[in-house]
Amino acid sequence: MSHFLTKNRSIVFHSGFVALLAGFVAVANGSDNDATVPSMPSGWISAYPTVVQTGTKPTLTWGINYPSVVEDYLDIENGNTLVATEKLDCEVRVLGAGVTVGSGSTYSFVPTEGRINYDGDGYERIFYGTNDDVDPDEVVWSASMKKNDTLQFGGRYYYNRSWGPWFSSSSGTLNVRTLVDGEIPPTTTPMHTAPTLESFLKPYLDSTGAVEIGPMDVIVFMELTHYDSQMSDSGYDLQDLVLLVTFKAEAKSNNGHGNNIDGIDSSNPGNAPFIDLDTDPTIDDEK
Repeated sequence: MSHFLTKNRSIVFHSGFVALLAGFVAVANGSDNDATVPSMPSGWISAYPTVVQTGTKPTLTWGINYPSVVEDYLDIENGNTLVATEKLDCEVRVLGAGVTVGSGSTYSFVPTEGRINYDGDGYERIFYGTNDDVDPDEVVWSASMKKNDTLQFGGRYYYNRSWGPWFSSSSGTLNVRTLVDGEIPPTTTPMHTAPTLESFLKPYLDSTGAVEIGPMDVIVFMELTHYDSQMSDSGYDLQDLVLLVTFKAEAKSNNGHGNNIDGIDSSNPGNAPFIDLDTDPTIDDEK
């Protein structure tokens, strides 16, 4: 799942003997794709203490998570390298591996290798197998990224006891492409109408051929059997290895300073009608 911009609020209740619900999380449903992110706000709530007597002032704290988009949290450099602009949790799944041998209706998948280069540490294997080995629900790699950390991707196939050419984000070619929701895959033949369209990709393309994923997802297309100099060839279809990268930004929570019934913190001091209620107006309660 992904991140949402978060706003947090605290409020003091004056009540008799009551029991308060300690917490809840309301998560809205996403789109048809399991890996996508809810497009509606979600939230959480907690109370302390949970049981109070007359005269006690319990504090209710909650957060509202507003949907965001991945471009708010990372940059895409050269169309194939992801650079975090703040702290992010990252999960990678393999959607499909489409390298085949054969012709017409008689063909078979060949083994494909996928690798990730995390922050310049070198390319490590995250997948090896044929399309029959792919489980699109399995997280094959995850990390907590720091600001300015980078992610690059690479792959190759194995056939007739030898490796095919190696292509990656750092190879200087257009064989690895990263796209976000709404973008069109850069193939000569429109991917969604191409006769070679793999079934594993259909759920991630809309009727116009645009990528249809969550707002905090990035899809990685790899072409492993043709060089980018052969882009006019129908075989250059960017379906030889496809990854889905899902991000979630670090959630912000109330730091316990202030009483946000007045809405006052260091970002808007003196602008609320209940200024005398703020326990510490020098603290930004939303950090």
